[in-house]
Amino acid sequence: MSGDLEGLLVVSIEQAVAAPYLSGRLAEAGARVIKVERPEGDFAREYDHLVHGESAYFVWLNRGKESVCLDLRNEADKAVLEAVVQKADVFIQNLAPGAIDRLGFAPERLRAENPRLITVSISGYGEEGPYRQRKAYDLLVQAESGLSSITGNQAGPARVGVSVCDIACGMTAHQAVLQALIARHRTGKGRHISVSLFHALADWMNVPYLQYAYGGKSPDRNGLNHPTIAPYGAYAGVDGKEVLFSIQNEREWAKFCETVLEWPELAIDPRFDTNSNRVANRAALNEIIEGVFSRHGAHALSDLLRQAGIASGLVNAMEDLVRHPQNRYVEAETPTGPVRLLAPGAVVDGKVPYFGPVPALGAHTRQVGEEFAPTRRGANVEPRRD
Repeated sequence: MSGDLEGLLVVSIEQAVAAPYLSGRLAEAGARVIKVERPEGDFAREYDHLVHGESAYFVWLNRGKESVCLDLRNEADKAVLEAVVQKADVFIQNLAPGAIDRLGFAPERLRAENPRLITVSISGYGEEGPYRQRKAYDLLVQAESGLSSITGNQAGPARVGVSVCDIACGMTAHQAVLQALIARHRTGKGRHISVSLFHALADWMNVPYLQYAYGGKSPDRNGLNHPTIAPYGAYAGVDGKEVLFSIQNEREWAKFCETVLEWPELAIDPRFDTNSNRVANRAALNEIIEGVFSRHGAHALSDLLRQAGIASGLVNAMEDLVRHPQNRYVEAETPTGPVRLLAPGAVVDGKVPYFGPVPALGAHTRQVGEEFAPTRRGANVEPRRD
């Protein structure tokens, strides 16, 4: 799996999360990814310094890439990029709206000169519409897309705890690039792909959108409770730790009443005999469940639910995730030493992918400059040394 895209050349003028997510997944599959950074570096390098001096975001998203520092206001550096792009299979960029055109690397021109090239532009709001010139970042789009209105609890909205808009955009772009590669194999032609944070997340918002647009129902902010299924949420044990469980059908509901609540008659109580009735009477139902759960610890409740065939999980903190028995790990080298990371979700033929090292800033500038633009060797292509 790690060599599926071997021989593919990807050049990416990227920063932050969405575009690096895309190129990182391509690198993971064996593509050669040349990451073009401004002389001061991708600003995600400075998000934190918590991974023995490295940024957690940068380590996660930039394994196996080559880092090339270019100042694209400089003609010699632009010539290096031009030479790389001429041989590339995929060109990715997520600069501010209009910036790539002003620098002279408009995707339309690149594809006119190389019809096999797949170009990808990642933006906040897309390439058309009244917001097309706006900058956007993850939390801004969480708010603008309506995600914040259905996330949080009665006290107010909350940010999703990871960069979900950036990740959704990177995943969407990854799917589109793989599809374009399959199409190019058949037709010999590349294509231009435009992906925005807003539209990628808006697609994920289709269920609440449809519920409101056609049913007039705007989902409430329910914290760790499902808005349309009950009981499906988090309940505290006597030790204060919460366990989250889900009832998906009437068979599970009857089993839950019998074996966990030890109240089989509750299953046919007219307040709770259907999911709709349980949602309508959620407060009364929660009071019953909380009364039973308050007599047990969370781990004991988890065991009881598992024995009853009810899907459940503990509401874990980071200290719990670090020790989770189901974790799979991979290791990657960084400029300051090896890092163990949680493995990607897919396992192919029983194996997780191999990761290349996380590059130091400008580590490959000289090498790439000499390889792709030998006539300009030594001209403003020295790696940055801090």
